[in-house]
Amino acid sequence: MMDSNEIKSENSITENNSPILVVDDEESLRLTFKMFLSRAGYGPVSSASSYDEALELLKTQKFDLIVSDIVMEGSSGIDLLRQVKELGLKCPMVMVTGYPNINSAAEAVRLGAFDYLAKPVKKDNLLRTARMALQQYNLHKENEKLILEKDRYQQYLETVFRSIKDLVVTVDSEMIIIDMNNEAKKWLKKLSPEAQAHADGRIDELPCFSEIFAFDAQTVLREENEVAEHRVEFEMEGHGVTVFRVSAAPLLTSDGYFLGVVLVARDVSRLEALEQRDVRTGLHRLVGNSRPMQTVYTLVENVGKVDTTILITGESGTGKELVAEALHLESPRRDMPMVKVDCTAIPENLLESELFGHKKGSFTGADRDRQGRILQADGGTLFLDEIGDISSMMQLRLLRFLQERTFYPVGEDRPIKVDVRVITATNADLKSQVVAGNFREDLYYRLKVVDIVLPPLRERSDDIPLLVKKFIERFSKRLDKSIHGISDQALGQLIKYRWPGNVRELEHVVERACVLCSGMTITQSNLPLEIQDQENVPSQPESNSPYSHQAELESGNENEEERIINTLKLTYGNKAQAARILGIDRSTLYRKLRQFDIDADNLL
Repeated sequence: MMDSNEIKSENSITENNSPILVVDDEESLRLTFKMFLSRAGYGPVSSASSYDEALELLKTQKFDLIVSDIVMEGSSGIDLLRQVKELGLKCPMVMVTGYPNINSAAEAVRLGAFDYLAKPVKKDNLLRTARMALQQYNLHKENEKLILEKDRYQQYLETVFRSIKDLVVTVDSEMIIIDMNNEAKKWLKKLSPEAQAHADGRIDELPCFSEIFAFDAQTVLREENEVAEHRVEFEMEGHGVTVFRVSAAPLLTSDGYFLGVVLVARDVSRLEALEQRDVRTGLHRLVGNSRPMQTVYTLVENVGKVDTTILITGESGTGKELVAEALHLESPRRDMPMVKVDCTAIPENLLESELFGHKKGSFTGADRDRQGRILQADGGTLFLDEIGDISSMMQLRLLRFLQERTFYPVGEDRPIKVDVRVITATNADLKSQVVAGNFREDLYYRLKVVDIVLPPLRERSDDIPLLVKKFIERFSKRLDKSIHGISDQALGQLIKYRWPGNVRELEHVVERACVLCSGMTITQSNLPLEIQDQENVPSQPESNSPYSHQAELESGNENEEERIINTLKLTYGNKAQAARILGIDRSTLYRKLRQFDIDADNLL
């Protein structure tokens, strides 16, 4: 995600109308690049179809950026790059080619190209590179005004220090720090605030920079040769492991006198995150801008395109079905059916027929042929929810189907072959069930080719304002009410609450609040009492289980059956409403009804 300085810099670029020249002998690519750049706010954007045409434009107009193909009829983009340098033009050049190789890349970089892109060039890559090139060019132009009266060495040093986001540190022959750029100072403060006071001492005595730079500095001082770029892990307390890309080179005067060492480091993880995309607020029906959700979005996009079995795990109410939908929409099967099966909502004796289908007369009541859910999903996606609750027999049948991609309908002796992508989900700890002997180990690993773990809402509280906004918009429209927001106090209570029912519970709470709200703003009085008065609610101890949201119901205490019965009576047998009040998923309630042999219809 761009920081405020980058956003301000980008805005200044577009507001100042940075002229750009696109050079390519393919008209379609010229028009495409021109359209991408113009729509992003850059311009005016000019184009040239050849080296000669580009040269004529460069003699009569000024450009802040040149985007040129390397391979063209006649003179190449490399020739144009050389000519730009010979003319003394300072604008950056981005080279594009459909035949990338190390030699052409090295030649372009040696001649001063800003960056190197391979065809087909994605829109995001082009705009990101243009933005970075223009930002650096603007910094370069600003720096030139400040360093006109300085000599060549000072100009070079100032340009390096001010125009790049890398950490740059220079040390003398005694390992004493001569200078460091602002980025290095910021990192030094972040890594070791107490070390900032000693930023003018020896680099091998700073507890953080010594691990990153000291070895390379000693090598250059000893051999007076460059140290090739390599990667160094550095563990920051509270921030995990950061990987730096580090290099070092001798610091020489214009006449070759050895002064010390220039050390350069780049935070690779930060740079790659910036280059990939800005922080997103959602993907399909998923909502959230927290770091855990960014990880989920990336996983969904990556594995959605790969036709493999996926296991989605997480507490009830975290959005496993929404992730399954997103995976289907990201896959090549998006235009084919997605068939969903809640394994706990179907009686065990009917689940086999529901999945695999049956022939007429294969069992009592089978008065016609029935097409199973697997065959309905042929060519598309089959989503099996609450897979952890299926019987041993169904586990075996499902394993065989996943291995062979064929199945036999009940009462049929001829196999049917289908092309189905299987996605499963569970709120149970399948690994523990495998250890306990309740779930087949071979099926577990067959399902868990790729696993996506959804975080509970209490671990992504940053997403609550976004979710609340979305739910208010939905329910105010559904209820035909003019509700435009929520008070800070009410939102604060929602953020502070632990949400045993996760996003589903939050959705129900906001729906209730919208029903009760008589004005344009949801207030604390519209929230349930347990959320309003959290100070008087005893804190709940953390559970070691990854799915502890239903710990009270799952614990098997003596009041569990009684509480379920009382809740069903309160809701007049409405199982969905009872599950919401109990803070559990409907599938869990169905399982409990079978366990305690409770007939909800007889409770009315």
